Amino acid sequence: EIACFREQAKEIDIVITTALIPGRPAPELWMEDMVKSMQEGSVIVDLAAENGGNCKLTKADKVIQKHGVTIIGYTDMPSRLPTQSSQLYATNLRHLLTDLCPEKDGNIFVNMEDEVIRGTTVINSGEITWPPPPPKVSAAPAKPAPEPASVVEAVVEEKPQNVLISWLPAAIGVLAMLGLGSVAPASFMSHFTVFVLACFIGYMVIWNVKPALHTPLMSVTNAISSIIVIGALLQISSDSGWIVFLSALAVLITSINIFGGFAVTQRMLAMFRR
Repeated sequence: EIACFREQAKEIDIVITTALIPGRPAPELWMEDMVKSMQEGSVIVDLAAENGGNCKLTKADKVIQKHGVTIIGYTDMPSRLPTQSSQLYATNLRHLLTDLCPEKDGNIFVNMEDEVIRGTTVINSGEITWPPPPPKVSAAPAKPAPEPASVVEAVVEEKPQNVLISWLPAAIGVLAMLGLGSVAPASFMSHFTVFVLACFIGYMVIWNVKPALHTPLMSVTNAISSIIVIGALLQISSDSGWIVFLSALAVLITSINIFGGFAVTQRMLAMFRR
C-alpha cells in the first residue's frame, strides 16, 4: 500500500488523509520522501492531525510548508467547514436510516447481521450489545491466487494479413480527396485545408492539457468558435425571408454559446482559486 502511495505521489497535486484508529495514534501513511516527490505547490490536508496525523510532517493546528508542499494540520476542520461537514453527516444519517428501513414503509428493522447496524447498536431488546464483535471483512489485501499449472498451448498458425485490405480505406480516402479537388472550386479547397489543419491543431492542444482543465478549456473554445456569428450578421440584411430567419436564429444560438461558454469557464476557473 505504501509503495502504491509512493508511486502516486509523483502525479497528484492534492492529498486528503482520513485514516484514524480509535484510541490509538493515527497511522503514518505519507512519508517525507513522498512529500519531496510531489510537485511544488501541492497541498496535503491531514484530517487525522488530532491523533498525530497520517503525514510524517504534519503539525497539529498549523499550516506549514515543506519541500514546496503546503501541509494543513487543522484539528478543527469540521468547524472550519460547517456546510460540508453538515452535508457529510446528513448523508451518513440518511444511509443509516435507509438500512434501518429497507422496505421504506416507516417500520424500523434492526438487522443485527448487518455490520454497520450491529456496530452502532448499544442496546437491543433490553440486552446490552456493546461493544460489537470485530468486523468480518478484513482490510488487508487479498492474497494472490496461486498460479495455475503451466499448460502447453497449441501453436496456432497465424494467417498473414492481407496488405490490400489494410491500405484500402486510405486509398479510398485519397481518391475521394482527388475527386473532390477536381470538381470543387479553389476557394472550397482552401477552406477545407484550413478546416483539416484546425482539427489537427485542436486535437494536439487538447491532448497536451491536463484533464482537470479540459472543461474550462473546451467551454472557452466553444465560446470563441461562435465567431461564426459574424457570418450570420452579414446575411441578416438579405432580401430573402428565409435567410433573414435563419440568420436571426444563428445569432440567437451563437449568442447563447458565447455567453454560456465564458460563464462556464469563469465558474470552473474560480474553483482553482482560493
